[in-house]
Parts: sequence; structure tokens; C-alpha cells
Amino acid sequence: MNSYISVENVYKYFDDKCVSNNISLEIPQGEIFGLLGPNGAGKTTLIRMLATITQPDKGTIYINGEALSEKHIKQIGYMPEERGLYKKMSVVDQLLFFAELKGYSRNQAKEEVKFWMNKLEIVDWAPKKMEELSKGMAQKIQFISTILHKPKFLILDEPFSGFDPVNADMVKDLIIELKNQGTTILFSTHRMDNIEELCNHLAIIHQGEKILDGKINEIRQQFFNREYALEFIENENIEYDHNEFSLIQSQINNFGRREFTIQLKENQAPRDLLNHYAKYNNMIGFKEKIPTIHQIFVNKVTSKK
Repeated sequence: MNSYISVENVYKYFDDKCVSNNISLEIPQGEIFGLLGPNGAGKTTLIRMLATITQPDKGTIYINGEALSEKHIKQIGYMPEERGLYKKMSVVDQLLFFAELKGYSRNQAKEEVKFWMNKLEIVDWAPKKMEELSKGMAQKIQFISTILHKPKFLILDEPFSGFDPVNADMVKDLIIELKNQGTTILFSTHRMDNIEELCNHLAIIHQGEKILDGKINEIRQQFFNREYALEFIENENIEYDHNEFSLIQSQINNFGRREFTIQLKENQAPRDLLNHYAKYNNMIGFKEKIPTIHQIFVNKVTSKK
């Protein structure tokens, strides 16, 4: 794996408390890497070290093969969960200010700000003060200020907070576009559906330790428990023999259809299950029940308590 960011045996202490305990991660070049953890798990501490805001007490972080230091700041874009915008400044002055902080000349800054304001459809808001904006609109400004200097490593902490579905989809498309252009992205959120939709890799941190790490498709297969869902058009006399199989659940799903969740035994194959129920003409669905990232997260975190 070609890693752009390598975290090697990192420790961070606050007084006597270890908030990052021997954490190692490999974030692949040009991929979106999900970082998960419950509140207080140590995610923000790790993110702040990756953003060069704080330094590890032990261990090393590498960016593209070099030990991470302040000289790499211009390669990094960091959008924190707690937004840092100046309420009395206009939208356009705010963005020009951040662009110049990242080393752009005034003319370069104007070109970049104009490009991104058009792309996110906020040109009409340029003269407005930040305090006049909705939370979602302010979120767009924060996002632009994070990416307008074309960072090679982008850190996004809860980037969809405050967005309606239309604007959330717009920003998702931009994140994917940046990834396709080669940007390496660390994405931290409590929204597991966003992790499944956007990320190829993930790590879960709990109580300062990494408790899971890997490719999402491989992690989900690892937790697959030989469970299958069978779906039937509901009718009044639906009673099927489950004696040959382990029935986990029987329910009416959101579409008003009867759904059985069945777990196969070691000596049984999916074909056995399908053949057994195929005789019922009203069977319309058969699929693996591979656990979601949400289910895996809850399983791992609760098992560590």
C-alpha cells in the first residue's frame, strides 16, 4: 500500500492521562480514510497532531515519507468541527484573508475565491457578513477556506454538519472530485452512512487506542455471521417451516413485506436455504446480511467497556 500519511507508534499525554496510546495508521495516497470513535475517544487529539497543531510525545508521523513538521502546513487543509470564522468580516474578505495566509498573492487569492464561490453557488453572498449567514451557508465558507489552497492532505471533521440534503450532496461530490484529483483525505464523523458511502478504509479509536483498522469491504466481510434475509410478499397465511435453519428474526419490513433473517449452520450453504424456500411463489428477495459499519462500530465499542 502506497501511504501518504504514516502514523507510527504515537503517544500523547495530558498530565498523567494517555489520550493516544501507541496508535499506528497508514492512510493511502489519494484515498478517503474514515476515522471513527465515540465522544472522548481521542480522535480530536490525533487529528490535531496530524494538522501539526500539537506534537506527539512519542512516536512519529510521516507525510509522503518525511517526518511531519511545520514546513508541511501549506500541504494540509484542516476543517475542524468547531468552526473558526470571523463573524464581522464579509464572506469575500474572509476567504481572501485565508487564501493569503496560505501564501497566495492578492491576485491569485481573488482568482481562487471567485472560482470556488461560483462552484458552490454563493457569489451573491460575497458582501454579507458572516454573522448574517445560516449555519449551512457558513459551513460552505469554512469548506472553501479549507480547500482553496489545494492541499495535498485534507482533514475534514464533521464536514456535513448544518447542511441540508442538497448542499450535503454538493459537498460530497466535491470531496470525491478532490479525491479523484489525488488529494488524500481523512474524514471524521459520527455519520456511519457517510463513512460507507465515501471511504475505502477506516480506523476506530476508543479510549485512546486503535481497536479496528482496515479496508471497509474486508472489515464488513470479517464480521459477516452467515446471516441471510429472505423477503416475501405478505399474506394472511404466511407460516413457513424453519426447522432446518436457525431463525433469527421475523418481521414486516418498511415496504410491508415479510422478512426472515436466518443464520446458516457450518454444514449449510446459501443454496440450501434458497432451494428450501424457493417453492413459495411469493418469495421476492434473497440476500446476505453483511453488517453495516454502524453495527460493527457499536459491537466493537461496547465490547471494549
